[in-house]
Amino acid sequence: MLKSSNPAQGSERRAPAILSVPRTKEEAKRFYDRISRFYDYLTRLFERKWAEMALERLVIKEGETVLEIGFGTGHCLRRIAEQVGPMGKAYGIDISSGMLEVTRRRLEKSKLMDRTELYCGDAANLPYDDNIFDAVFMSFTLELFDTPEIPQVLKEIKRVLRPGGRLGVASMSREDGQSVLLRLYEWAHKKWPRYVDCRPIYVEQSLRDAGYETKSREKAKVIVLPGEIVVAVNAN
Repeated sequence: MLKSSNPAQGSERRAPAILSVPRTKEEAKRFYDRISRFYDYLTRLFERKWAEMALERLVIKEGETVLEIGFGTGHCLRRIAEQVGPMGKAYGIDISSGMLEVTRRRLEKSKLMDRTELYCGDAANLPYDDNIFDAVFMSFTLELFDTPEIPQVLKEIKRVLRPGGRLGVASMSREDGQSVLLRLYEWAHKKWPRYVDCRPIYVEQSLRDAGYETKSREKAKVIVLPGEIVVAVNAN
C-alpha cells in the first residue's frame, strides 16, 4: 500500500494574503524531533481539546481505513485506532522521527500497533495508493505548510481518499483577520518563524478551492486565537 497563490478570496474583495512559512522541511524535522519528548505538555494546553472535538466531528466508524497527517505524539491516532476496531486500519504520517517513536510507544502500550501503520515522511507527497482511505484527519498541521504547498497537500489527500471520503481539519484561522491578538501573533511569526512556525490560514476556503464540499464548519478559540474545525467530503 506504500508506494501558489493564496487560496482565500471573499465574494466581493480579495482576502489579505496569509503569511509564508520560510523555514525548511529539514529545519522543521529537527525542531519537532527536539521537542517530541515534551510536546504533550504544549498540546494539552493549546490544541488537544479542539483536536479531539474535530475527531468527533469526523465520525469514524468501525472497519474504516483512516489516515492521520501530522500525528505528533499520537493521542488522536490512538483514538482512531480504537474507533476503527480490529477490522479497520489506522495509518499515520509525520515528518518527525522523534514524534513517531513517542507515538509508537503509546500505541504499543495500548496494544494497538497491530491495527496501525506509521510512516515518517512529508504529506506533500503521500506514500499511499489512490482511493484507499475512508477518512483523513489533520489537527493543527495544515497551517504548518508553506502557502504554495497547501493546495498540493490537499490534492494529495484527495488522491488517496475514496470518492465520498471525509477530510477533517482543525486549524488556526485567519477569518478574524482584524483581531489585535491575531495580528500580534502574525508579527511574532514573521520575527521568529523557526519557532513560531505555524500561522493562521483560511481553512474552509482552502478546502473549497481544492474541490472539497463542506459538510460542517465550526469556529473555535485556541486559547485567545481564532480557529476552525471543518469536515469536508471528497466530491470526486
